[in-house]
Amino acid sequence: MTGSIFYWIAFVVTALAAVFAAVMVITRRNPIHSAMFLVLNFLCIAVLYLLLNAQFIAIIQVMIYAGAIMMLVIFVIMLLSVEEEERRRKIPVPLAQMLGMVLVFILFAQLIFGVVVKVLPGEQGEFSPERIAELGDVKTIAGLLFTKFLFPFEVASIILLVGIIGAVILSKKER
Repeated sequence: MTGSIFYWIAFVVTALAAVFAAVMVITRRNPIHSAMFLVLNFLCIAVLYLLLNAQFIAIIQVMIYAGAIMMLVIFVIMLLSVEEEERRRKIPVPLAQMLGMVLVFILFAQLIFGVVVKVLPGEQGEFSPERIAELGDVKTIAGLLFTKFLFPFEVASIILLVGIIGAVILSKKER
């Protein structure tokens, strides 16, 4: 009984903090402040994963997203001159707001569809939740990542490396 109350309170507080951080990301004018609120959002999502007993995904959330990806985002924000970009807007503000509203409507429709449809299309995989619980999250994911999905994993790392090198080259050309 006490554990379920703790989980409920932790869930509500973390979910509210995640929603608050997400709203702050899109309402701040300073991109560094937005990036810091995004880090807070990533950390709240990691806590939600912990509450769902998905420890591996929570650790990856903190290490990859809150750590590496956000470091890269902050690095790019500091390299680019934000003031110049604001002066050279390519899309007028009313058009951008309309496009944003259309995208919000599409995402909301997908959310409603996902809640209404009980059975998702697709075939059952070889790893059921019971089998993953039996083998362990980390062992299952690591086994698949370094055997069956090794090539896509390496291709993704090369694509990220090319993106980093491209950002450095673009920042050097402007100066």
